Amino acid sequence: MFFILKNFDLLRRGRTACLWLACMVVSLPAHSMLPQVVDGEPLPSLAPMLENVLPAVVNISTTTNIDLADHPLFRDPIFRQFSPNRQQENSLGSGVIVDAEKGYILTNHHVIDKADEISVTTKDGRTLKAELVGSDSGSDVAVIQVKDDNLVAIKLGRSSALRVGDFVVAIGSPFDLSQTVTSGIVSALGRSGLGIEGYEDFIQTDASINPGNSGGALVNLRGELVGINTAILSRGGGSVGIGFSIPIDMVNQLMQQIVEFGGIERGLLGVAMQNLTPQLATEFGIPGKRGALVTQVVPGSAAEDVGMASGDVIVKFNESIVLSSSDLRNAVGLLRAGTDGTVEFYREGELMKKKVRIKGLKEIAKSAGTIDIDSPLSGAIFADVRSNENERGVRVEQIESETPAAETGLIQGDIILQVNKTRVRSINELNSVLEENSDDNVLAVRLIRDGRPLLLVVQ
Repeated sequence: MFFILKNFDLLRRGRTACLWLACMVVSLPAHSMLPQVVDGEPLPSLAPMLENVLPAVVNISTTTNIDLADHPLFRDPIFRQFSPNRQQENSLGSGVIVDAEKGYILTNHHVIDKADEISVTTKDGRTLKAELVGSDSGSDVAVIQVKDDNLVAIKLGRSSALRVGDFVVAIGSPFDLSQTVTSGIVSALGRSGLGIEGYEDFIQTDASINPGNSGGALVNLRGELVGINTAILSRGGGSVGIGFSIPIDMVNQLMQQIVEFGGIERGLLGVAMQNLTPQLATEFGIPGKRGALVTQVVPGSAAEDVGMASGDVIVKFNESIVLSSSDLRNAVGLLRAGTDGTVEFYREGELMKKKVRIKGLKEIAKSAGTIDIDSPLSGAIFADVRSNENERGVRVEQIESETPAAETGLIQGDIILQVNKTRVRSINELNSVLEENSDDNVLAVRLIRDGRPLLLVVQ
């Protein structure tokens, strides 16, 4: 599967790392042996570290049963008699054992997404049946579990301790070549805004990542897990030395929620925001010239509860420095609804600090503009737009991942003007139109996105 990103193909099924190290080639006699030591010192090697780490990295294979009965082509009796009712799809990926006693294995959500059967193959060739504990599409993290008394777990490191230039090693199963090891360096940290996942804070590495590496391990030279490999940027599908891994600090927080609750119930601060430009920073008198500018506060949200308002500039949430809107989104999105936090923001040049209890989408929905739960637009929070008659409509304020609204193509900031040729000027009118068209399989939604008209077809 390929995704286009800034004239590159984004390959999601694959992912690992490789740095070609320059070396001097010395001609040796045909039967001579390579030296074991040079100047009395042993030759450097990653082998001792890898001997401890490799048993914790597994190959994951999945089987998905596809029901063909709903496809329009197979509703025709002529085609149906020549075709099976169900079809199987198989895929390959990688995983990392993080708890040997309980059998927990980390991988990517897209590796096991919609799988009916999950199998894990260990380094010593054993094949084990795995069960899904839970997953999160927004961060592309999943936890599966196997039952076995002979597992080896990897030690977790701290991705926050990484620096650009640190050596890292990636391990996985590219093209079903299990236990493949490649090496590289940390090329960059905190990569976001790539459109790969909903919550992005990637470690970038120049290591070679290929199909089958998804869910594999990125480790430091101490053999500690510092990331889960998940994506590459490529012109034609092959590695060009730009790979991305999810930081283990982020993964660990999400894993704890998944193990305890079976999934993620994300908290929302409840603000629409944009990055603070240098010009705005000067105008607002913000030290450091960085932060997230609040453009609107969602009714009934945690932000409204503590009195935040449009024009506030958020610079810190809990212990996380907020340099951009994506920093704030990640810091809040990693917390479960109901969690207490502290938000720091500037208002008219004065730094303010407020304790806040973040809320989930369902809680905010009780007092904010929402759509009926059975609607194809459920899972989004809306606000009425009343600037002038021509622009009156319903603006998308928030969209929760893994909801019907998240599958429609709507994005935050869209202003809905019309549904199936019926003018929409408020949330109440939108609900009425959706109810009247509840039997329709397709909705034609006219909206404004970034100041331009757009027709969105929702099926």
